[in-house]
Amino acid sequence: MGLTSNTVLAMAIIAGVLLFAATVWFWPKLSGRSWRSVLGRIGLLLATQLALFSAVGLAANKSFLFYGSWADLFGQETSIGKVVDHGMSSDDIKVVDKQKLDVPGGAKPQVGGQILKVAITGQKSKITSPGYVWLPPEYFQPQHKDQNFPASIILTGYPGTAENLIKGLNYPMTAFKQAKAGKMKPMILVMLRPTVAPPRDTECVDIPGGPQTETFFAEDLPQAIQDTFRVGKEPRNMGFIGNSTGGYCALKIAAHYPQTFGAAAGLSAYYEAPDDPTTGDLFHGDEKLKARANVLESLKAKKPTGTSFLVTSSEQGEPNLGDTKKFIKLVKGPDRVSSIILDSGGHNFNTWRREIPPMLVWMSQRIQA
Repeated sequence: MGLTSNTVLAMAIIAGVLLFAATVWFWPKLSGRSWRSVLGRIGLLLATQLALFSAVGLAANKSFLFYGSWADLFGQETSIGKVVDHGMSSDDIKVVDKQKLDVPGGAKPQVGGQILKVAITGQKSKITSPGYVWLPPEYFQPQHKDQNFPASIILTGYPGTAENLIKGLNYPMTAFKQAKAGKMKPMILVMLRPTVAPPRDTECVDIPGGPQTETFFAEDLPQAIQDTFRVGKEPRNMGFIGNSTGGYCALKIAAHYPQTFGAAAGLSAYYEAPDDPTTGDLFHGDEKLKARANVLESLKAKKPTGTSFLVTSSEQGEPNLGDTKKFIKLVKGPDRVSSIILDSGGHNFNTWRREIPPMLVWMSQRIQA
């Protein structure tokens, strides 16, 4: 029974209800002052609370897909699978599985495109991370066999999984529908989570003496994409997208690497790396590195080169509205900035699903083959 299965959630709910009923039923019998009665009351209360909190936690995880499996939850997810396709693989990207898109005729890649499950290894950072690559139908069609395609890296939030981007946020299906409707050009999507050194939240920072996460996403990953798939090597060929932590990474890295990324979209992005138990010590007292990790400071220091940015927030529900407005004011030409500001919307999948279709259209207008 998987962590996100309906069976596990139903069992947790039933356990909570039964324990609540048992507490009500046995409470009169445990009303005495003997040590057995006291321990009985404590045990029932703790068991009931545990069951209720488990049910709520499982429901939240099922909705937001923070963790995809029990091993992922307990930090034991190490297997990246068996390589099954050498033709699609390269030295840096190994294909370990394939999935079809759930559309009529989707079993044929030239009709429904293809989702590749991959393991990506960074040549400089030496980081290996699982992920997914969406190749649009046009990639497999004979008339486009010599054509390059634009590509966008997409990161979910922390501690999310790359599956969130497929199952929860529906990126491949949305891109498929938007392209079929003529609203956007076909685009390769490379989908990962920012947690490449689990369970630590590295915030896409090159940590002194630790994981070189920014190097992985900013240098290794684009190079691996270009070496494996038909993607150009100019900034106009590559975009960066993310929500929450992923949005922070997208904006920051695009500001640091305008020579690599022509556009970046941050959905509900924050603008400064947190300092909490999940991150540990990211900077080891290096104030320059800390300032570099601040998106607003990075934007101030950036030489305008024509990079396009898109940021999102809401008037009610998002905590990043103030900093988002500051970001917009800091962008100077020839860099460009666009925004999606909803009337209301929280920091959640429902909000991002409302923003992803217009964001993909925007990205398609900013990067090209």
